[in-house]
Amino acid sequence: MYISAQICLLLLSVHTLTLSAAARRHRRNVLFIMADDLRTSLGCYGDSVVKSPNIDQLASKSQVFLNAYAQQAVCAPSRTSMLTSRRPDTTRLYDFKSYWRVHSGNYTTLPQYFKSRGYFTMSVGKVFHPGIASNHTDDYPYSWSLPAYHPASFRFEKEKMCKGEDGKLHANLLCAVNVTEQPGGTLPDMESADEAVRLLKTRVNDEAPFFLAVGFHKPHIPFRIPEEYLSLYPIDQMTLAPDPDVPRLLPPVAYNPFMDVRKRDDVQKLNISFPYGPVPKDFQLRIRQHYYAAVSYMDAQVGRLLGALDELGLADSTLVVFTSDHGWSLGEHGEWAKYSNFDVATRVPMIFYVPGVTAVHGSLEGATFPFIDVLRKSEPSFKNYRVIRNVVELVDVFPTVSHMAGLRSPEPCPEVSFEEELCTEGDNLAYTFRHRERGEDEEAISFSQYPRPADAPQVNSDLPDLKDIKVMGYSLRSWDYRYTLWLGFNPKTFQVNVSDVHAGELYMLANDPGQDKNVYNDSDHSMLMRKMTSLPHTVSVQMRMKLQLLYLTAGMKSSRRKA
Repeated sequence: MYISAQICLLLLSVHTLTLSAAARRHRRNVLFIMADDLRTSLGCYGDSVVKSPNIDQLASKSQVFLNAYAQQAVCAPSRTSMLTSRRPDTTRLYDFKSYWRVHSGNYTTLPQYFKSRGYFTMSVGKVFHPGIASNHTDDYPYSWSLPAYHPASFRFEKEKMCKGEDGKLHANLLCAVNVTEQPGGTLPDMESADEAVRLLKTRVNDEAPFFLAVGFHKPHIPFRIPEEYLSLYPIDQMTLAPDPDVPRLLPPVAYNPFMDVRKRDDVQKLNISFPYGPVPKDFQLRIRQHYYAAVSYMDAQVGRLLGALDELGLADSTLVVFTSDHGWSLGEHGEWAKYSNFDVATRVPMIFYVPGVTAVHGSLEGATFPFIDVLRKSEPSFKNYRVIRNVVELVDVFPTVSHMAGLRSPEPCPEVSFEEELCTEGDNLAYTFRHRERGEDEEAISFSQYPRPADAPQVNSDLPDLKDIKVMGYSLRSWDYRYTLWLGFNPKTFQVNVSDVHAGELYMLANDPGQDKNVYNDSDHSMLMRKMTSLPHTVSVQMRMKLQLLYLTAGMKSSRRKA
């Protein structure tokens, strides 16, 4: 009897180990790629100017979310929000000067979750925002199996590295360089690509699945990029933004005076008036030229990384995610940089390659991601076979990556979740990989927000410290509308005063896709505010705004029918 029991236990142990090994085999590796300040200026998003063949090739074998939005259009708050799947009002990070684990709650991050499930997790380049926002360690050892890697050459980004017309070196915005003349003969994103490829090689024969996050710095300013990429965008072929003027009815609180751009040596020489400018048109064209060149340079590094994944035989077992922390204005609304709630600042690429799921039948035969050198051959054309047009958010990334990699997706957070270490304020988008999209989903909503220190632009409007925030701009993006309210905010209590409305914006996207005609004041808001006062104080800002938008748009539709 004793021997039989031992045999049963042995068989049970073997069976458990077999199931465990099978589970590991069914888990996909994850290559998580992030760009910095990248708007949807990619060929796979319909941009006819940019040359981005490697990302386009990835998109052709992936599911592409055409309308994905960041929760705040600035680096540290956005990255922290995405990697914890908590909104800025939960992380309470609106600037660069707090570490969420001690500031708001000990929230589990995306790589930390994978690490806790047996993954070997690695960080290269800018994934978390460095500094206080990630405890000066990139959240190591919580999130990573080994210390995060940062390229040595990045320390030169803010130094005088750009050769001016006077032959001297300056800290310019426009900074196309001869790479051989740079320290070490390299640039940060090149170094990051090298290190990421090296790390991939170390994982080829390891049984443990890996989660490798690679954060490229470009197209973040300064545009310190290899000068040869400018040749892809002749200046005489560049055009201005279609709406380069500040909209007449844009509330002053909504405007960002792009101070980080103004501080560059070459921009200071232009003597641009504060706060509304404008930037001289010839310089606008050069900014746009350099931004696009920076995108193509970053695309090449992505291509090197994907090519290595392919050559190492990992493409058929690795989920690839490509996204950005937020967008960047290129002169739209008379604005530059991020720091706003407009689509150009909040909309980001979001691309999921899932082997065996998103790849077109037969695409796994031969090379999956052959490197495309856009400098040496014509750019090939790719088609997106799987696209999702409905609105999604960066807080959706955590639960979706978890599910598609083979892990259980975190549970939705309760209404108040400061004590919850692991939960998600986003949606698991796994269903979108199984079911064809059936047209417009009016319930699909994205929420973004941006803080301001005052009702009018001032020198700290773009990046106010927490203590200086007086107004919070909450913005709702649906299929048809962008609706923004600028509300009174108390930085000591983190409380928003929903009855203290400083300004509002409402854009009807069907006839105003650029969000240039603010029709907020076309409606009588007195009745609306009376209706809102009857709601319980526990109703969230997001729910209040959804109800307000329904009321406002119903009134507009009724007025149009009568007309």
